[in-house]
Amino acid sequence: MSNKSRIWTRIDFNADGKHNDYLWVSHSSNSSAYGCILVPVICIRNGDGPTALLTAGNHGDEYEGQVALIRLARELNPEDVRGRVIIIPALNFPAVDAGRRVSPIDNGNLNRVFPGLANGTPTEMIAHYVDSVLFPQCDLVIDLHSGGRSLEYTPCALARHSPDPEHSRRVSDLLEVFGAPVSILTDGAGGGAATTLYAAASARGIPAITTELGGGATLTQPGLTIAEQGTRRVLKHYGITPDGQADLGAPLRLFNSGGPGRAIYATERGLFEPIAAVGQDVSAGQLAGYIHSHEKPLQAPIRLCFPADGMVSCRRFPTLTMPGDCLFNLANAL
Repeated sequence: MSNKSRIWTRIDFNADGKHNDYLWVSHSSNSSAYGCILVPVICIRNGDGPTALLTAGNHGDEYEGQVALIRLARELNPEDVRGRVIIIPALNFPAVDAGRRVSPIDNGNLNRVFPGLANGTPTEMIAHYVDSVLFPQCDLVIDLHSGGRSLEYTPCALARHSPDPEHSRRVSDLLEVFGAPVSILTDGAGGGAATTLYAAASARGIPAITTELGGGATLTQPGLTIAEQGTRRVLKHYGITPDGQADLGAPLRLFNSGGPGRAIYATERGLFEPIAAVGQDVSAGQLAGYIHSHEKPLQAPIRLCFPADGMVSCRRFPTLTMPGDCLFNLANAL
């Protein structure tokens, strides 16, 4: 079976100019035997230089990155560029179109299927195209995320641990230039591990970061500003938009993800009452919140305490909670 991507586009990524088309993802359905899913893509190229791949909409209910990249795609012109910028604001388009974390077509979580499959589900095909066609053309990757409907995050950028000192240096440089208020190093434990977009880029030796810029399936202006200014700073720093304008970023504050061993998970269903806020420094044993039983109102609430010291990187956003839901994650300053 061929491992060549079945996705195609009318864009010639090596042609100068501003090009707008789609990733045409073959999808045969009951209503469209020879149908395609159309994923918008913009390529802006002007001569030789580095290539930046900028993506958002990996999860469909995360909006700061989508709006930031839509605005950048409208405003950026070839004369502004030295090299190439590939912008995909709605990477998992079916999920974006439905306002859902995962695709309604195949229930695919795009950020859990990398490096994907050439002949897989539509979501797996998108991941495979990014990994096999786009990554080999790229010098840096930024995948913009937020907490979606289930999480609220302190605005941050994240990057993978790397055993390669040179790759670590390049990633640290990317984090510093992006300038998020908080930067977190992670090995993906408790999340997507090696199956995320930025983990797959890192596995190819490409400096790559992701973000978490808000949550609750809504758009926050602070998160949008971080996404817009951070991407513009990076493009200027790498010489891709040498005359670009961007505000100064925040000083680098580096944290290490606490992982699932330092998180709090629900073991009972009920109504979650958080006491701690995202971005707050907490101590082991400190009260984190309660779970109240909506089935047994007179039953004492479950008391939740933090298992370790750290900073609250995210908390569950919806109040109704089920066993297994992550309620808090911690990060530790380096």
